[in-house]
Amino acid sequence: MIKDKIAVITGGTRGIGLEIVRTFEENGAKVILFGSKKESVEKALETLKKENRGVDGYYPNLSDFEEVEKTMDEIVQKYGKIDILVNNAGISANKKIEQTSSKEFEDIMSLNVNALFNTIKATVPHMKEAGGGVILNTSSMVSLYGQPSGVGYPTSKFAVNGLTKSLARELAPANIRVNAVAPGITNTDMVANLPKEMIEPLIKSIPLGRMGEPRDVANAFLFLASDLASYVTGEILSVDGAARA
Repeated sequence: MIKDKIAVITGGTRGIGLEIVRTFEENGAKVILFGSKKESVEKALETLKKENRGVDGYYPNLSDFEEVEKTMDEIVQKYGKIDILVNNAGISANKKIEQTSSKEFEDIMSLNVNALFNTIKATVPHMKEAGGGVILNTSSMVSLYGQPSGVGYPTSKFAVNGLTKSLARELAPANIRVNAVAPGITNTDMVANLPKEMIEPLIKSIPLGRMGEPRDVANAFLFLASDLASYVTGEILSVDGAARA
C-alpha cells in the first residue's frame, strides 16, 4: 500500500510505534524509526533484524529543533526524500493536579506537542520540494473526552488535534495531508503502567468488549498514509472500539 515510500516514525521502538514500523515495512515502505536513546533504538533494530526487516534508526532529541533538522537533512541526503512522517513519541500522566509539578506538566507538553512542531517544521520543506507528503500524529481518545486525572496528557492531545486540523488547511496547497489517529485503550506497556482503577472501568465501557491491539491502531495509520486516503486530511480518526466516556 505504501511501496517505496520513505517513512520516518518517532516513538518507534516499542508499543504502537513499533507495530507501525512493522506494518509500514510489510507494506513496502523504507522505514526509519526514532527512539529516545541509543540503547532503545539499537534494541528495536536488533529485534526487527531478527524478523528479517530492513529498518534504519536514529535518536535525536526531539525537543531540540536544530538537532531534529540536522537528522531530517541526513535522512533526505541518504534516501532522497521523506514521504511520510509519523509523530508517535509521547508520554502519559496519571497524577492528580495537586501532585503534578509544573516541570512535569512542561515535560509532557515538550514531548507531546513541541516535538511535533519541531519534526514537522524540519520535514515540511523537504516534502514541499518533493511535491507532497503525509504527516500523521498520534492523538488519543482522551483528546475528545478528557480523563479523571493526569491533566497534562489530555491537554497535550487536545493541542495535537488543533495542530493537525490547522496544518491540514495550511499545507493542503502543497499536497501535504495531515491527519491524526486517536487510539482508545490499547494493549501497550504505557497502558499497563496506568492504575487498574482507571483502566478497568474504561474497558467495561467499550462496546466491542476488548482493548485494542497495537496492530489495530497501526492499520489505521497505514490507511491514512496510503493513497486510499488521498482525499482525507484534517481528520482525527478514532480507533477505540466505539468507547465513549
